[in-house]
Amino acid sequence: MLSVNRDIVRLAVPSILANITIPLVGIVDTAIVGHLGDAAVIGGIAIGTMLFDLLYWNFGFLRIGTSGLTAQAFGAGHKSECRRILAQSLSLVLMATLFVWTIQWFFVTAVLAIVPCSEQAASVAREYFFIRIWAAPATLSLFTFKGWFIGMQDTKSPMAVDILVNAVNMGASYFLAVHTPLGIAGVAWGTLIAQYSGLMLATLILAIRYDIVHIGIREMKEAMKEPGVKRMLSLNRDLFIRSLCFMVVYVGFTSLASRYGDTELAVSSILMKFFMFFSFFVDGFAYAGEALVGKAYGEKSEKNQVNSVVRSLFYWAIGVGAVFTVLYAIWGHAFIAMMTGDHAVLDASRHYIGWLIAMPLVSALAFMWDGVYVGATAGKQIRNAMIWAAVAFVVSYVATFWWVGIQALYIAYFAHLIARVVYLTKEWKY
Repeated sequence: MLSVNRDIVRLAVPSILANITIPLVGIVDTAIVGHLGDAAVIGGIAIGTMLFDLLYWNFGFLRIGTSGLTAQAFGAGHKSECRRILAQSLSLVLMATLFVWTIQWFFVTAVLAIVPCSEQAASVAREYFFIRIWAAPATLSLFTFKGWFIGMQDTKSPMAVDILVNAVNMGASYFLAVHTPLGIAGVAWGTLIAQYSGLMLATLILAIRYDIVHIGIREMKEAMKEPGVKRMLSLNRDLFIRSLCFMVVYVGFTSLASRYGDTELAVSSILMKFFMFFSFFVDGFAYAGEALVGKAYGEKSEKNQVNSVVRSLFYWAIGVGAVFTVLYAIWGHAFIAMMTGDHAVLDASRHYIGWLIAMPLVSALAFMWDGVYVGATAGKQIRNAMIWAAVAFVVSYVATFWWVGIQALYIAYFAHLIARVVYLTKEWKY
């Protein structure tokens, strides 16, 4: 048990440290834009960032699928299979990049047609998007590399890459936007430079630590002919469907909140930031779950050994959830006050503190099960859990908004977490 807990901490802590650097990028970008432009410019950059969130969210399978499959190959001691999985995943990156570049104009046009914003904000968003889109090969490759490193029981390498990307992003965006004629466009160029800097470091780590100097187009083509590619494509198909269902919940949450006015939208946005901040910590243990459960599957460990690992992972996840529950219960309103000085928003937020307090423990269980199932490469169960979760979100909102108003939105979000936990708990058979 001690060695399992030591492995969990060894794998989780680097991911947590990398995750907590992520909010700094958004803060710095907002500060840069806020000092260089007006509200329309700030809104344009926010919309541009949202465009990439919507676009890249659907390619999360490149990380998740690679992680589970690699962990199992690593556990089985098949080094050549680990390399083959990396080559297969990079082949998918190449196809995804070509797809993204092909649809870029249609995607931006379609989203901006349904997102209410001024012409100036839309113009800024387009400029930002059409610069940053050329980082797609690096961004999508980093999804794959992160999953592959985690599968290899290595979370320090993706931590180093994430920290470098975030540091370069902040430094380059500031320099290019403030000290060159690029102005606001410098923020997009800074992000592009950061992504390719991360790609360079990731390939350097592959060469030095894993002796993988080159994976060419020919090797990718050969890897896609291997029998195991069907398993990868099937898993990634299920994970893609899962991503679409996530979009129903998270995009639905924000779009529905906007119907209740600016004050309620602001409260919802702030609370969602605290939900996401908590996820930076528990995701570290979910990544550990992907690595350790996948390794145990690859080693063909006994049922009691696998379940011992799973229990230890849940102890840690519940512990993190309990800590945040206490923090939010004691200082929840103070935390919200740190995000805004608007008295109307602060007063309205008092009605939702209970949801902020309740969410960490339930979220911890849902996130941890995701990590376990990814390690087990149980794509069907992961897909079905999120389908049921999306259904629970929609049905709960439709059934309750008539008589509780915006509270129905939080009921629906909570219901989607409960649906994931219940389904995945019931389906665990190992």
